Amino acid sequence: MIRINLLPFRSTRKKENIRRQLSIFVLSLILTVVAIFGVNLLLSSQIDDLSGRIATTQTELEKYEKINKEIEEIKKKLDNLNKKLAIIRELEANRYEPVRLMDTLSQVIIEKRMWYTSLDMKADLVNISGIAMDDKTVADFMLRLESSGLFSAVNLKTLKQVEVQKTTVKSFEIGCQKRKVQKAETKTTEEVGAKK
Repeated sequence: MIRINLLPFRSTRKKENIRRQLSIFVLSLILTVVAIFGVNLLLSSQIDDLSGRIATTQTELEKYEKINKEIEEIKKKLDNLNKKLAIIRELEANRYEPVRLMDTLSQVIIEKRMWYTSLDMKADLVNISGIAMDDKTVADFMLRLESSGLFSAVNLKTLKQVEVQKTTVKSFEIGCQKRKVQKAETKTTEEVGAKK
């Protein structure tokens, strides 16, 4: 019977299997390290890209915040100017008010029958005090005030009989409410101011 020693063949085969397994393990370890390194590089490049985007976004945000601050300042200045313009328009509308009032009062007076003693004007209220020859003169004067178009409510506050230089006359006090200035009148005064 022939004996064959298969031991070295088996041992070489075992060694080859071990080498193969060891090389596969080393190769898979190298591939894993390379993959981890590649993923690390990819993630670090993405992080750098995102950091760059964040930095540019922050600079843009700072720029826009400066612009927003400028816009807010401009809005405040514009509101201030609009308030000033409104005051100027109101002053322009009321500029001729005292002249108009005096002109109207000089036109509605009943000559040689009555005289003004005082005139008090507060906001839209006008108080007129005077002396008239009789009750009819006061009534006619009140009708003239109402029909003048300048007053919306004319009320007789007091009517007393007094003696002035040995003559019996009527002392009166009338309260009136001024009408608001019409917008058409304000436009005309603005247009007059613009033409100058």
